[in-house]
Amino acid sequence: MSNAIQYEYRPEYLSVSAPNKYNSETLRTEEMVLNMGPQHPSTHGVLRLEVVTDGEVVVDVVPHIGYLHRCFEKHAEALPFNQIIPYVDRMDYVAAINSEHAYVMGVERMLGIENDIPKRIEYIRVVVAELNRLASHFVALGTYAMDIGAYTPFLWMMRDREQILRLLEWVSGARMLYNYIWIGGLFYDLPVGFEERCAEFIKYLKPKIIELQQLVVDNKIFIQRTANVGVLPLPVAINYGCTGPMLRGSGLRYDLRRVDGYSVYPDLDFDIPIGEGKMGTVGDCWDRTWVRVVECWESVKIIEQSLAQLLDTHKRTPSFDPQAAVPKKIRPKAMDFYVRAENPKGELGFFFRTDGRSDIPVRCKARACSFNNLSVIGELSKGALLADLVAIIGSIDVVMGEVDR
Repeated sequence: MSNAIQYEYRPEYLSVSAPNKYNSETLRTEEMVLNMGPQHPSTHGVLRLEVVTDGEVVVDVVPHIGYLHRCFEKHAEALPFNQIIPYVDRMDYVAAINSEHAYVMGVERMLGIENDIPKRIEYIRVVVAELNRLASHFVALGTYAMDIGAYTPFLWMMRDREQILRLLEWVSGARMLYNYIWIGGLFYDLPVGFEERCAEFIKYLKPKIIELQQLVVDNKIFIQRTANVGVLPLPVAINYGCTGPMLRGSGLRYDLRRVDGYSVYPDLDFDIPIGEGKMGTVGDCWDRTWVRVVECWESVKIIEQSLAQLLDTHKRTPSFDPQAAVPKKIRPKAMDFYVRAENPKGELGFFFRTDGRSDIPVRCKARACSFNNLSVIGELSKGALLADLVAIIGSIDVVMGEVDR
């Protein structure tokens, strides 16, 4: 039997293990630094949080990223515009089609062909984007309930999300990373019978969302864990550049589908839910969750209206070619251009710089909503209990592939 020492403490371990904002010289005697993540299940992926605590009270939280580098912006400097789309998918891999929609819209506007896209293509884009929005919110709600201690909602959400992924796989051939929305069109038209099958799924889904509300957001334990916790005042949300349910949960009715009116969203009837402080304070964790649940209802309304258009005014014809407007060579004029769209997590924007000579962008920078939303965690967590920090992280709904792109 060996007498070798398996672990020997050395004072310098803290400083050399990982870069930290705080060290033993800057901490007070009663304070302690805890690492949450990157392996902790409640940090949602490979996020590491440097948490300074005074007993059970959180003094400060410093998010550390850099464990899931997608290199998206570097890839984009070496690829033609049409070949960048698969890399767009891999940022927010839970809502890939929504990201594609934003990127493709930007390139089409630079080329000046956005008004040449047939209405049927636009309605198909909206249907698949809203299906993906539902799938993204199901992940957010299911994992959030599991963070707080409820396992059943996660299983229910994954069950219904799986049906959405099967529909999208039927359309595109891929389960999560689709490359379906192309510049000028689509990879392919909807499969025969898709509209009817999708309508059946929506009919099935409606009572399931009611069950979700009863099981999660109306649950007494869930309310006690989330109401008045992680309150994000509206001025703070605006100053940090928060968007999506984070911003709307704080009471501002701001949705780019309405503000910018892109695609066929101006022709559709849907509401923009906001946090109202029904169970606590406006902008708390409960409000952010409530906004996501109500947005599921609004996505259902959008899908139903779009399917009605696809089955009537813009129904399929033998002559319809979803690639008819796809340009053979994508070479925009020299310009700096920014485009944005409403992703499930907030505003996803792309900044393009082109030289007018090449079909490869000089620069393609992604403005990721998860990055801005995550940056506010220090503000939300100061003075909170350590147990509430997990509830605060989950309410932000970040995807690290988009944060560290």
